[in-house]
Amino acid sequence: MKLVVVGDSLLDVDVEGTVDRLCPDAPAPVLDVVAEHPRPGGAALAATMAARDGVDVTLVSALSGDEAGERLRSLLEVPGMFGHVDSVPVKTRLRSGGTSLARVDRGGSGSPQVTDDMLDVVLSADFVLASDYGRGLLRDERLRSVLTRVPVVWDPHPRGPAPVPGVRLATPNLPEAKAFSGTGDADEAAAVLLERWRARAVVVTLGSGGAVLHCGGTPVAVPAPPVPVADPCGAGDRFAVSAAVHLALGAAYDEAIAGAVASAADFLNRGGISGMRAPLPSTVDDVRRRGGTVVATGGCFDVLHPGHVRMLAAARALGDCLVVCLNSDQSVRRLKGEGRPVNSQEERIEVLRALESVDDVIVFGEDTPSNVLGRLRPDVWVKGGDYTAELLPETEVVRRWGGRTVVVPYHRGHSTTEILSRRA
Repeated sequence: MKLVVVGDSLLDVDVEGTVDRLCPDAPAPVLDVVAEHPRPGGAALAATMAARDGVDVTLVSALSGDEAGERLRSLLEVPGMFGHVDSVPVKTRLRSGGTSLARVDRGGSGSPQVTDDMLDVVLSADFVLASDYGRGLLRDERLRSVLTRVPVVWDPHPRGPAPVPGVRLATPNLPEAKAFSGTGDADEAAAVLLERWRARAVVVTLGSGGAVLHCGGTPVAVPAPPVPVADPCGAGDRFAVSAAVHLALGAAYDEAIAGAVASAADFLNRGGISGMRAPLPSTVDDVRRRGGTVVATGGCFDVLHPGHVRMLAAARALGDCLVVCLNSDQSVRRLKGEGRPVNSQEERIEVLRALESVDDVIVFGEDTPSNVLGRLRPDVWVKGGDYTAELLPETEVVRRWGGRTVVVPYHRGHSTTEILSRRA
């Protein structure tokens, strides 16, 4: 099943610190910053959630070419097709002790571009999640026309447009349902929106109260299990992603909503958005604290052979730890074709970690390691081959933080393709 998430992408940043005093000139807390945690937001967050569920997902959105857009691009864990926007919205939360003190919003200017390639990706989907954050992408008439031709779950926004007619499911929360319907009762709002939007089903989410589903006839109330909620950020996206995946896999509406409610509750129980952070390997942190050199390399490493082993040993010799950026199974399949990889992702990780030269492995789902490199920020990026570093697309990426690219010798006669051809 191929899922496409289409909508507005944001850059979310949590600035965390401690507060033990007030400003001398105003009754405002002083935040002593301890850490900063950037993450994909909006449609990019929804796509990340689906990818971590193991779903074959593509993000269709608009990104800017400025610093915020490049930072967001480096955080993405999914392949995508992107139009242009002048600036992506950046939402920065100032937090202490698990509580938000303030939020600073900036960016988000310009009308998002929709390209023919973006429309083609949407049309190729088995199922679509429209993740609207009110920034204009889902107002595009060509895109809306295409969305009437594929099965869609629509997660609306108060500043956004109404869903296109015929969506499989619309997922407003109660304030959104009130704003769109003009009524404050969840059951009544769901019934009004079902008719107004010409949707097949509407579910109004109620936070700790669960959800109310309306498909015509008697509404279905789905209770939520009790969970402690320190930070509800991301729960709506978690609900919409789960509902879309359940429906795409053939679940009935009540089953899909029950699964989505349970998924959102589990998301919150695991720490919410904070629990989604993808920490770097502890080895990297240890090396950096000691002032050492972090080395990284990447590839499929499908059938490990002497060429791989020699290249990894040469890479490890260039620093104090070596992290392998490994193509996921889906990424290998896109690059190498059906029948690959021969060895699963889990098997390839196990074999690599058993090597003395490898300190850790990070899996990425895109066709290139550019995004995972943006998170890892190695001091040295190593590739084996008979070409120069300047010809590698990763070279420019690594230069952004002052890193360098090194090419180590290519060992002819050793390749996975040659090994598999001999077996054939």
